[in-house]
Amino acid sequence: MNKFSKNLSRFFVLILLQVFVFNYVQLFGFLNPFVYLLFLILLPIELPKSTQYIIAFVTGFIVDAFLRTYGIQSFACVFMVFLRPYIILILNGFKPLETGVKPIPGVKAFNWILVYTLLLVFVHQISVTVLEVFQWVQWWRIIWTSTVNTLFTTFIIICLEYIFYAGREK
Repeated sequence: MNKFSKNLSRFFVLILLQVFVFNYVQLFGFLNPFVYLLFLILLPIELPKSTQYIIAFVTGFIVDAFLRTYGIQSFACVFMVFLRPYIILILNGFKPLETGVKPIPGVKAFNWILVYTLLLVFVHQISVTVLEVFQWVQWWRIIWTSTVNTLFTTFIIICLEYIFYAGREK
């Protein structure tokens, strides 16, 4: 199976999981994991930036259509993909990542994957929460909701990565 078909099948599986399973997970009234972010997290790093932005927008747009969030997910996905190279650069000690290296278990260390996923998910969650609440008076709610959703989503994404990708590619 080539890279394109792997990424396409990953896209459809994660979007279907998000739309038909994880959109209905509402713990404590606000805790909702966004597992479809795994697709954006695992996008090939060597893709042109314009292609990454288009993919992020389309991904967010599809989730927006099912969640009826009117562009919130689209913005958060594009913003996350925009900050992704800078986060990778910082995590690598300001050295560029080699071409073809994937942020998956067996290729990168657990700590690197955890911090990488945590930062990207936090960027997404803070964007979503700020746009949903849209009142700085409720800053505590924004911080609390973003942090708890980030931890929950990161936990699920890391578990999925280690279930499906550990030991596959070296």
